[in-house]
Amino acid sequence: MATVGELARQHTELSKEQIAHIVNLVGEWGMLADLCFADLMLHVPTTDGDWAVIAQVRAATGQTLHITDFVGTRYAEPDRPLIAQAHRTGTIIEGEIKVDGIIDDCLMMAIPVKLEDTVIAVLTREWSRRSGRQPGELERTYLEIFDRFSQMVAAGGFPFQGRVADSSVAPRVGDGAIMLDEGARIRYASPNATSALHRVGIKATLVGQTLAELGVIDSSVRQAFERCEPIVEEFEQTSEVTLLTRCIPIVEHTADGPRATGAVMLLRDVSELRRRDRMILSKDATIREIHHRVKNNLQTISSLLRLQGRRLESAEAKAAVAESVRRIRTIALVHETLSREPGDDVAFIEIVRPLLRLVEEGLQSPDRPMRFTVIGDGGRLPATVATPLSVVLTELLQNAIDHGFPVGGGGGNVVVSLEHDDEWLSITVVDDGRGIDPAFDLGAQTGLGLSIVRTLVTTELAGSIDMRQATAEELAMVSLAPAEGNSGTVIELRVPLVGD
Repeated sequence: MATVGELARQHTELSKEQIAHIVNLVGEWGMLADLCFADLMLHVPTTDGDWAVIAQVRAATGQTLHITDFVGTRYAEPDRPLIAQAHRTGTIIEGEIKVDGIIDDCLMMAIPVKLEDTVIAVLTREWSRRSGRQPGELERTYLEIFDRFSQMVAAGGFPFQGRVADSSVAPRVGDGAIMLDEGARIRYASPNATSALHRVGIKATLVGQTLAELGVIDSSVRQAFERCEPIVEEFEQTSEVTLLTRCIPIVEHTADGPRATGAVMLLRDVSELRRRDRMILSKDATIREIHHRVKNNLQTISSLLRLQGRRLESAEAKAAVAESVRRIRTIALVHETLSREPGDDVAFIEIVRPLLRLVEEGLQSPDRPMRFTVIGDGGRLPATVATPLSVVLTELLQNAIDHGFPVGGGGGNVVVSLEHDDEWLSITVVDDGRGIDPAFDLGAQTGLGLSIVRTLVTTELAGSIDMRQATAEELAMVSLAPAEGNSGTVIELRVPLVGD
């Protein structure tokens, strides 16, 4: 569905600044709808002389008048004379309207939306006289606040210009609202606001007091009055209670400049949310500490195996222990990375780079110099995927070196290419070594390394793997040119990233 800005560009010739003003208004008008207990719609004159509805919102505090979504609807000017009159005169117009399917008396308030003395749109409040809320102190106060904001909209003072506090993270009117007078004293506090203050131990009469006199942190109120713009603030009122507030000043523009003649402070008790946040942070820190300890234990096991390997006489046994040490260090590397990153996911490139250094240190020699290169990043992977993949990549690199570059035959290059999207991770290992037999069959191999690779990829990761001689095009794609007599090898690995 098209956004408000896109609809405005499609139907009107409004400037970039005017469209931005409309978008900002729509970003704020959830509060306005809640304050007036009614549906709000935004109308713009189209390029061909008609009108179009480009936004609609329903109040969370009252019954909706329109079940139908009218966004994108076009109509002729005579069909909505109140809107045309408000646009033409630049004044707020109120009158009766007819709504299909409703026999009750319905009313509309048409509010011109002004920017720099130009009416660019019309905001309408539409409600039923009979099905509306019964008037009480809360209703009267909220409607008074709405009327004052309507005057600001018609004067071009609302929404506020420039960089102001983000309303998307702010409390709603239903969470709790406090109306402040020109002296920042409380004129009215909604029941939910009163309850929130009771939870922090404030049981005194609120009306006539300032927040500071009640012992409530009032820096958001002071800044809103001084700067004449909304301020969002979260603070710990007590060790047990955290309040989130947004103070929106009601501003009048005078010869001496803007002046706050009152304000609305919305507040919500977010103590439970912050308690859960702290629990999540504590859990995250605990998980990272566990990964750190697992890494330390694996390194201890690796050290013990190396000590054992030095005492062995058999070359075959020493090689087997060395391979086991390398596999354990690979898994330890994953846990080391997880111990530094928040959450259960890890950036795979942060594992691949040190893994290549690990293989380089363990397998190359002066008479077999190797150069390793990585392309791409692989995205973020869950630990359940990153750990077996790291073991697989270690085995593939070792296999590429051992079989593609015999000791004493000179070194070469190995390129690891990582690609991913929302569903798949592809790993390609390309070397410029002597290549494999064209008749090579991975499924028929009985060596431990390739057996581990085949089992992890096809069984645990539900992926696929293919090994073959490289073509000239495949080598050129990664900037490799094998020595004479060498054909190079390509290993392609694909792993699904979305579970069944």
